[in-house]
Amino acid sequence: MPARPVLLPADPGAGYLAYRDAIDAAVRRVLESGWYILGQEVAAFEAEFARYLGVRDAVGVGSGTDALHLALRACGVGPGDAVITASHTAVATVAAIELAGAAPVLVDIDPRSFTLDPNRLEQAVAEHGRGRASSAGRLKAVIPVHLYGHPADMPAVMDIARRHDLIVIEDCAQAHGAAVEGRKVGTWGHLAAFSFYPTKNLGALGDGGAVVTNDPQTAEGARLLREYGWRERYKSEVPGMNTRLDELQAAVLRVKLRHLDRENARRREVARTYDAALSAAPLVLPRLRGDVDHVYHLYVVRSRQRDELRASLKAEGVGTSIHYPTPVHLQPAYQGRLVLGGGWLPETERACREILSLPMYPQMTDEQAGYVSERVVSWHQPPGDRAEPSR
Repeated sequence: MPARPVLLPADPGAGYLAYRDAIDAAVRRVLESGWYILGQEVAAFEAEFARYLGVRDAVGVGSGTDALHLALRACGVGPGDAVITASHTAVATVAAIELAGAAPVLVDIDPRSFTLDPNRLEQAVAEHGRGRASSAGRLKAVIPVHLYGHPADMPAVMDIARRHDLIVIEDCAQAHGAAVEGRKVGTWGHLAAFSFYPTKNLGALGDGGAVVTNDPQTAEGARLLREYGWRERYKSEVPGMNTRLDELQAAVLRVKLRHLDRENARRREVARTYDAALSAAPLVLPRLRGDVDHVYHLYVVRSRQRDELRASLKAEGVGTSIHYPTPVHLQPAYQGRLVLGGGWLPETERACREILSLPMYPQMTDEQAGYVSERVVSWHQPPGDRAEPSR
């Protein structure tokens, strides 16, 4: 009898193998060039990625966290300022705010999309007031997070930001190619941050990130900040740092960018397979909110028996994950010291007890998606009715 399949929640190695010849050729091109930092590959990728999104500038940096940090600093956010974002996010979002010297103000999520709830955002703005000093500082910016590949409600966020004179920095780490009303995420706010961590929809073979914007002055500020404040080598015009996208990663990203839309389309196909097969199971499946193009960085379901279901799937060779098991405001490094909009975040805390990420990557086969679905459905059936795994 063949061994049970072992499915990972994500498989960046499959992404390399799918384009191995082109990636290997790109890496050889860089190695043979003798130029490894901020050269032609980075410049070319920045131009190609900006063109793909429809923005004026992209600035390659060392990671998605650095991209958020630089974006905040490039638009003047720093000590004494407060920034609103969600607690249901990778901790990098909040870490970047504090790296910039600002104070996070965390608000609750919309339980349908898992993204920042505009009503809670409006409430938090009313509580803290733009430009008025509060316990967190002067409210200056908001970071909507496009979580799991589902865009945040950008029309509502931008309306609130315009009315209250707030800077909007989009966290696009999980949403390469996603769109709202036909307009790609990363082009709605004043600027945006992307991560190219290997598991992302557009992933490198190591760390990488980018700041994107339509404002040339902000882009220039980000370029200065990423390399010691240099416009002229060894002459620092502003206090900067060292966070540069390297040539090897840029060359890999140039290869993979050409396939991003096709891979996102495949993710949607896998999601449709899950949707159809799991519709009768007692789960809450991903739902679209508004006119959006979801790119399914993750396929996240909700179950009140999440931990039991996860253990069963592991026994059947299906790897899962939880993004994220503990909201930022309840993690040891942050608990009790961050400002919470409205005082508590019930939807965030409820979601973290129920969410489960099923395997999702563009190289998944229909058979693999079917196997995952079959195991999920079977687990919910009475023991005597459970089907044996198909082979």
